Order: sequence, then C-alpha cells, then structure tokens
Amino acid sequence: MKTKKETSGKNALKITALLKNGRRAKMPGGIKPMLATLVNEPFDDPDWTYEVKWDGYRALAYINKGSVSISSRNNKSFAEKYYPLTAALSQWTFDAVLDGEIVVIGKDGKADFSALQNWRSEADGNLVYYVFDLLWYNGKDIMGIPLCDRQTILKEILPAGDDTIRLSQVFTSGGLDFFAAAKKMGLEGIIAKKTSSVYSPDSRNREWLKIKVNKRQEVVIGGFTKNEGSSKQFSSLLLGVYENGSLEYVGKVGTGFSDKLQKEMIGQFLPLITDKIPFASEPDINKPSRFRPNPPHAKATWLKPSLVCEVSFAEVTSDGVFRHPSFEGMRSDKKASEVVRETAAPTAAVLSDAEHDSDHATNNLVSAPLNSGRKTLLNPTEESQVKKIKGHSLKFSNLSKIYWPEDGYTKRDMFNYYYQVAEYILPYLKDRPLSLNRFPGGIHGPSFYQKDVKGKAPDWAKTFPYTTSDGEDKEFLVGGDEATLLYMASLGCIEMNPWFSRIQHPDNPDYCVIDLDPDQNTFDQVIQAAQQVKKVLDGMEVPGFVKTSGSTGIHIYIPLGAAYSYDQSQMFGKLIVSIVHQQLPEFTSMERQIKNRNGKMYLDFLQNRPGATIACPYSLRPKIGATVSMPLHWEEVKKGLAMKDFTLSNAMARIKSEGDLFKGALQKGIDMASALSKAQSLFF
Repeated sequence: MKTKKETSGKNALKITALLKNGRRAKMPGGIKPMLATLVNEPFDDPDWTYEVKWDGYRALAYINKGSVSISSRNNKSFAEKYYPLTAALSQWTFDAVLDGEIVVIGKDGKADFSALQNWRSEADGNLVYYVFDLLWYNGKDIMGIPLCDRQTILKEILPAGDDTIRLSQVFTSGGLDFFAAAKKMGLEGIIAKKTSSVYSPDSRNREWLKIKVNKRQEVVIGGFTKNEGSSKQFSSLLLGVYENGSLEYVGKVGTGFSDKLQKEMIGQFLPLITDKIPFASEPDINKPSRFRPNPPHAKATWLKPSLVCEVSFAEVTSDGVFRHPSFEGMRSDKKASEVVRETAAPTAAVLSDAEHDSDHATNNLVSAPLNSGRKTLLNPTEESQVKKIKGHSLKFSNLSKIYWPEDGYTKRDMFNYYYQVAEYILPYLKDRPLSLNRFPGGIHGPSFYQKDVKGKAPDWAKTFPYTTSDGEDKEFLVGGDEATLLYMASLGCIEMNPWFSRIQHPDNPDYCVIDLDPDQNTFDQVIQAAQQVKKVLDGMEVPGFVKTSGSTGIHIYIPLGAAYSYDQSQMFGKLIVSIVHQQLPEFTSMERQIKNRNGKMYLDFLQNRPGATIACPYSLRPKIGATVSMPLHWEEVKKGLAMKDFTLSNAMARIKSEGDLFKGALQKGIDMASALSKAQSLFF
C-alpha cells in the first residue's frame, strides 16, 4: 500500500501556509484541462520552468475517500481500461484532483504511444501516470494559486512506494539546453510553464507553451484508399482538419501501420462507411506529385468523420497538405469536431502576451476563483473608456452607474462579464436576429424593446431585413463577434434575446424550446415538471438540454438541426407538454391566457414561432441578484436548485469548471418522425 510521505515540521508549515491561499470548495468534477499554446522555438527565461512533453493520454484523476475516477480531456473514463492506475490511486489516504499524462514506458525509457494504444494488461508494458499538477486538495480549490506553489504542495504530498504514479519532474535550467537534451533523447518535445501561472480549465493559455521536436498533428480520418491489386486492408488514410466548421483535406498517410493494426482499424471503419464525401470538396487522391509522379491508382471509401488519429510529418505544402506523413496512433481521447490545424506561433510574441496576461493573475491570487483565460475588459477607476474590439472602437461610459441596486453591480461589472463569457455565449448569438431589450437606467429603470436598427447600428454591424407577421419591414441586428455583443451591452441590453433560427434559414429553428413558466408555483414544482419533461424525452429517445431561465422558470431545448419548420417545432413541443400536463394536471396548465390558468404553471410551447425570443444560455437577467441563465447537468435538476445559485459574481467560475453543457443543442438534430412514433407507442 502506498503511504504518505514523511513531512518535516518546517515543510508541513510551508504547505499549510500555501494552502491558505486556496479557497474552500467541494471537489469539482468534469474539469477540462488547461492546454498549452504551440510555439516555434525554445527559450531561456528565469520566470519559466520546463517539463517533458509526454507522448500519451492527458488525464485528470479524482480521488475521493478511496473512490477513484480518471477521465480524458473530454471526460471519457479511463478508470476501467487503465485499472492499475485506479488501484494505485485508491490506496491514497487523502482526497485530491490531479492533472497528468498516462503513458507506457518502453525498454528504452521513453514513452511509447503505440504501446499505450494497444495496452490491455500489465503484460503489455509499464503503465505510468505522470502527475504534473494539483488542482484541489482536501477541501481546498488551489487552481487560483501560482503553479510553483501548486507544484511544491504536489511534490510534498505525493505518496512514495509505487512506481505506477510518478511526479513529472520540473526543470529550472534553461529551456534551450533542455530542448536540446529532449531532441537528443528522441522525445516528442518539451512544455514551458510560467511559474506564476494559475490553472485555467478548458483554456489554451499563453502561460503554458509547448515546443515540439518533430512536427505532429491530430487529424480526422475522412476515408481510406485501397490500391489496385493490394492485399492490405487499406493503402492509406484520407485526412482532414476543421477550418471554419468545414473539414478540409490535408493529405493521406500510408505508413506506420502493422498488419494487425490495419485489421483492428478496418473493424472501426466498417460501421462508418458512407456515400457522402466528408470533406468540403472532393480531394484528388490520385494526384501526382514530384515525389510520386506516377502513383498507383486507388479508390476512395468515405467515412463519417468521427475518428481521430495522430500523424507526424516533414512539413506542410503551400496548399495545406502534409508532406511525408507517418501514422503515429489513434486518439480515442479526442473529439473529431475539435480537431483544427495547429500552427506554431512566434515564441517572442507569445511570451510578450503571456507577460501581459499574467499581471491580473499574480495580483489577485486568492480572489480569482477558477481564473478564466480572459481577464476584465475595463479598469476599475476610469468612468469612460474606449476599447478596440475586433478592430472596432467602442466607447464605454458611466461605468460606475449601478445597474443592480440591491446587489451593487455596475455597468462596468456587466461589460466585464460579457467580455469574459464571450466565447461561451457567442455560439448562441451568431447569425441570429436579436431583439434588443434595453435597460439604460438599470433593472428598476424604464425599459423598452428595440427590434428595428435601420440607420442606427454601426456601419460594421451585420443586420437582417425581415417583414414581421404584422407586415412591418424591419432590420434586425444580427449576433456575431464580441464587438456586436459588447455594442448591445453598451445600449443597456442586460440580457441577450436571439431568435431560435439563423439568417441562413430564418424559417427553420435550430431547436424546439419548452418554457416552464410558473405562476403561483414553488420552484420545486418547476423542477418536478422539468424532470417529467426529461422522462418524456427519454421515452422518445431524444436529447434535451436544460438551463435555468435566470428568472423563475426552466428552459429545455431539443435540437432540430434546422431540419423542420416552426410549425412542426411547435407541434412537437405541444405533444411533449400535453403528455407532461396529463401527468401533472394538479399544478400545470396549457392555457395561453393568464386569467384562465388559475395560478398554475404554464407549459409554454408557443415560443416556437418566427421572431420569438427568450434569454439565451449564459445571458444575464435584469433581476434582483444579477442572475444568469445557466445550463445544467440533468442530475442538478433536483430539490435544492435555486436561481440564486448562478449570478454575475460566480457564473464564470462555474462555466470554466463545467464547460459548455449546452453545446449539444446546436449539434445534430433529432429524427422527429422516429420520436413521434416512439411517443405514440409509449404514451397514447
């Protein structure tokens, strides 16, 4: 059994002092790790330390009273597959959340990624979890304290006696020499980390950098080829990366496979074969090159783009294709949709940015809870400030004006929140016409809706001409980048109200929305109704994404993928709430007129119509408490949930911890015919 290290009195006092800078918090879950930015060359800097870039699977480990879970960067469980690590961690006598890399160490002492891929038991190689960061320890969240302090604590508490869990060594010598040594040893590369950096989950931060010895890239497998007369399972893989939402072809790889591996891979390919070309345009797979002027004729078999692998290569050609690629292994820990081309940034420029980004973190080590990658937009003293956002100069004035009097939050607080939350909220605003609900005097002042921005919006803002149902011609402001978001906020738009559809298909919503709108109900009854909606959706085998409204109710989104009309969406929503109403008639109603509801909760499906809007995910609300419309795990929809749980002050910490729980609402839509058929058999 692993035992805790003996700690001297002096070291124990030091650890206790460092932990005081953390904050009391329950053990977090589902953390997505902090990522490093790729740069083009190593460097020396006394404010940075250096580590080996391990060639394995990134993994976060959660140890809670002997119970252990280990998950990938996308929260896929590794606990069962890599059972020796789970067994070793379960012997620990304290609770912790660790960040590290799972590797298999070969006889040469180096990480062997291929061996890790094929690892099934301890006979297949020496499995090791190299730990390089400590995020939470015995009730204290320490992500907001400097890296050097987290590593000091980690080094002291890491138990001894089991070689399965190892501390990833930190080197303080120069990065140039360390990189040269890594290159000589044939390692993948090195990681450089600023000693003062805080831990920013799900953020590719410029205070952590990676420098690769050899060029490598994760790619999506979009198909495979087989040369005429070949006896192999396949001749090459057709590769792509996502650029602006489209899968772009980057070449093919035909080396690096054993016969055994090819047989295993073809088994993964068969269920994914499709007639549809996954790439943005059909690649010429038989195109000659100066290296292969007469390539053998090959036939392509297309695959649904869901598998990810990693390749090494010599360079990238002018048309974006990898030259001399070699297959390194499958990446079951990566999502295909997240694979983009990785380009090394100039080291000098990144170091300059990292120095700037660290200023706020080093001055606010205790108060910053989870430290999102973005800091505040506006300084705390000047009343009027001009900032350049996406190339556009925006003026922010009267910044100390109180918008939430009961809570003391100002216009400045609102601007800073929307600047920090931009990357999360923008997908729900992009390309959507917006109704501007303006509160120029704060939540208790006069407010008004503005839909027509013709002649009023900045020249750079995108607008959408539309004739409303009452025959009025209007130009709606269209959501896009953070400049538009902050422009809306500068108009006093405390909340963001986008259409359910986008300008590319204004009559086809991306989701069906169920709005649980209480009257004289308790919030526990709203929760009960939401749970009933979930049961109905589960019975129909369709996903639903749930969030607080930020006011009094709950919103549930069902992805449609813009495949259906508003009328069809409304019909589908009506079916769902009809079933819920049958189950909960004592306190729910489908009556549109308030006077006819008798104080019961309105199961609103009529929001599913052109031009209707509700506050989108992560939107602030003009309510006492400065509440936020917050996406939830379904397990959180239970007694005890409250709107006040999610406010301007804590929303970013929550979002950075949990990630975007709502993004599935924007992805593949349901098969409505199949769902209706299941509903018919189960509920009628």
